[in-house]
Amino acid sequence: MKLTRRQQEIYETLRDKLDDFEHPPTYDELCQMLGLSSRGSLHKHIQALIQAGLIEPLDGQHRGIRLVEQYSAAEGLPYLGRIAAGKPIEAITHAKLMKVPDEFLGIHPCYVLQVSGDSMIEEGIFDGDYVVIEQQDTASNGEIVVALVNNDEVTLKKIEQKPDQVILYPANSEMAAMTFTPDQIQIQGVLRGLLRSYR
Repeated sequence: MKLTRRQQEIYETLRDKLDDFEHPPTYDELCQMLGLSSRGSLHKHIQALIQAGLIEPLDGQHRGIRLVEQYSAAEGLPYLGRIAAGKPIEAITHAKLMKVPDEFLGIHPCYVLQVSGDSMIEEGIFDGDYVVIEQQDTASNGEIVVALVNNDEVTLKKIEQKPDQVILYPANSEMAAMTFTPDQIQIQGVLRGLLRSYR
């Protein structure tokens, strides 16, 4: 999900200041830290951050929270296999990490896929390239996304969303766009970076 500007500010404050607490902060302590007078307003923002996978509530604490551990560039991002840039194919999960530059990381968890096919070549994305994807379930029109098609297969395409249809565009003038109903498409992430090996 996409965070509002205020939710992003709250997350950044939590990320920067949670280490100041000896124990995970309660909602009352969070309100004081963030300068909020309403616990109801805080609860709404916290729920959005939980749904985004950035924080989690703590069992056994008085409504405490903690940050969900994020992958760092030093540790590497999970590599989840190959994705079609020509026709949808299944991504296969692998249990290995790949290192990427810090600037490729987003506020949401990220992962790496290897491109298979040539449907995105006019965007400079070639067969065998690795793409860094930020996990989220919404995207703006014109962004390049990982789309789950018919709850079965995934593909890398540029997206256009209309009330009654979703169009996935290749970046290859020799290939046609694919049109679906909104319930056939689930966005799984947005392109944030590209890695290429010349070996």
